[in-house]
Amino acid sequence: MLAMQYDYIVVGAGSAGAVVANRLSADPRNKVLLLEAGPADYRWTRIPVGSARMITNPAVNWLYSSEPEATTNGRRIPVPRGRMLGGSSALNGMAFVRGQAQDFDTWAQMGNQGWSYENVLPFFKRMESYDGGGDDAFRGRDGPLRVTNPEPREPFFAAVIKAAGEVGIVHNPDYNGARQDGIAMSQATIASGRRMSTARCYLDPVRRRPNLRVETGAFADGLLFDGKRCIGVRYSVGDEVHEARAAREVVVSGGTINSPQLLELSGIGQPERLQSLGIEVRHALPGVGENLRDHYAPRTKWAIGAKGITYNDTARGLGLVRQALRYALSGRGLLGSVGAPLRAFVRSRDGLAAPDLLLGWVPMLTEPGPKGPKISRQSGVTCYAHPMRPESRGHIHIVSSDPGKPPAINFNFLSSAVDAALTVRAVRIAQAIMTAPAMAPMQVSEMAPGVERNSDDEILDWVKSAAETTYHPVGTCKMGSDAMAVVDAWLRVHGIAGLRIADASIMPTLTSGNTNAPSIMIGEKAADMVLRG
Repeated sequence: MLAMQYDYIVVGAGSAGAVVANRLSADPRNKVLLLEAGPADYRWTRIPVGSARMITNPAVNWLYSSEPEATTNGRRIPVPRGRMLGGSSALNGMAFVRGQAQDFDTWAQMGNQGWSYENVLPFFKRMESYDGGGDDAFRGRDGPLRVTNPEPREPFFAAVIKAAGEVGIVHNPDYNGARQDGIAMSQATIASGRRMSTARCYLDPVRRRPNLRVETGAFADGLLFDGKRCIGVRYSVGDEVHEARAAREVVVSGGTINSPQLLELSGIGQPERLQSLGIEVRHALPGVGENLRDHYAPRTKWAIGAKGITYNDTARGLGLVRQALRYALSGRGLLGSVGAPLRAFVRSRDGLAAPDLLLGWVPMLTEPGPKGPKISRQSGVTCYAHPMRPESRGHIHIVSSDPGKPPAINFNFLSSAVDAALTVRAVRIAQAIMTAPAMAPMQVSEMAPGVERNSDDEILDWVKSAAETTYHPVGTCKMGSDAMAVVDAWLRVHGIAGLRIADASIMPTLTSGNTNAPSIMIGEKAADMVLRG
C-alpha cells in the first residue's frame, strides 16, 4: 500500500479539527490532510432550525446512545454527535457560551500550565467576530466565527427576564464578558439568518489552499506507529483502505466519543481491557475513556394559556408559512432561532464565588416525530435546569476490535450527592421564575415535574425518569499530569511522540455552559502550540 505523505494529519473536521486544519495550513509550507468520516455538506445545516432535522439523521449524526443505568431508570439516553464537516457545530443548538473565568483557572490550578482564563482569553477573542457591543477587553471583532446577540423582541422573553429579576436574578447583556451571572438572550453562532459552523467559518474560506487536502467519507480505523512515535493514520473510504503518513504530527480531533475510541483501537488504553478484545497493547494509559462528564438536564414543562405567545401557536399550520416568510425576509423567527434563545446563569446559594446552575428556555413544547422533534399542539414552554460543573463521572470504552461498532457510553449520572442536590435546586429556581408575578399574564401552569411532586425525593425520581443531557460530553482524554491524564498541557499524548488530541475530550472538568465555544478555543490553542513546536 502506497502511503501519502503529509506534514500534519488532522483526524476529525469538527468544532476543533476544522480550526486546527485552517491554522496549520495557513503556512503554505505545511502540507495538511484533514479526514472527516461524514459528508462535506447537508442542506439542513445552513438553516438554524435544521438542528431539529439532523438530531435523528444518521446521514450526518453518529446517533450514539448511553447504556441503561439506574439513574436514568434503565433508559438509553440519546448522544447525538455531528458526522460531517463542522462536526457538532454543524448540527448543534448554536448557543455561544465561553464559560466563566473560574473554569479555566481551575484547569490551570490542576497543573495545566497555560490554560488559565488569562491564557485562553486571547484565543477566544481571536476566533470571534462579535457584533453585540460589549467590552473590547473581552470580545473579539475580526475573527472567522461570527457571533450575534439577539434582542428580546418576543413578549415571552421580556416577561421571563422581568420574572427572573423579581426573584433576584439580574439581566446581564454580555455573559461572555466580565462576568457570567444573570439572565440574557443567548448569544449565537448565527449571522444573517445562517448557521456559523466551523465548516462555514474555518473551512469554506480555505478549501482552495493547495497544501490542504480535505477528505470526507474517511473513517479512521487506527493510528500508525514506529515504536512509541505516531507516524500516520489508517482510514477507510468505502471498502478501500488507505494509509497516510505525517512527518511532523497527527492531531486527533474526533471528539469525546471518537477520540478515546481511536486510541483504544490503536492499542492505547487500559491493557486488560484491550487484551480482552484481542487488541495488541501499544501503550498503557489507564485514563483513556475515563472522566466522562455531561450536563444531565431535566426539562421542566409549562402550559401557556395566553394565545399567540409560543411557537406552538405561531408556527403550526399557516403560522409555519408565516414563519418561513419572516425568515426569508429578515432571517428571524423560529427558523432563524438558536436552540434555547434565553438562558440564566445563577447561584444555588448565597456566598458562592460564581454561578453554578444553568437554566435555558425554549418557547415551545415538542413531541417525537418521524424525522425528529415536531411542534406539539399544546401551547407551552420548556425550561431545562441543571448544575454546570457536575462531579459525577462515567466512562466510554470500545466493546469490540471492530471500528464500526459503537463504544459503550456509561454516564454514571447523579453518582455524586452534590449533583443530585444541585439538580433539585435548579428545578426549584425554574419553578420560582415561572410562577413569579411577571408571568401571570402568560397564564402559566406547571406540567412537569408537576405540582403533585413536592419533596426533593419526588423531584429527583422525576429527573431519573425524564432527564436527558444537553449534549455536552467532555473529558475522556483529559489533560493533566496525574496517573489518569491522557494528554499533557501541550495536548501531547503521554508516552507517545508525534500525537496530540484537540477537542472537548481533553477538558479535565466541564465548563460552565455549552461546550462548543470552548471546543473551538481548544482548536485555536492547539494549532498555536503545534506551530510553536
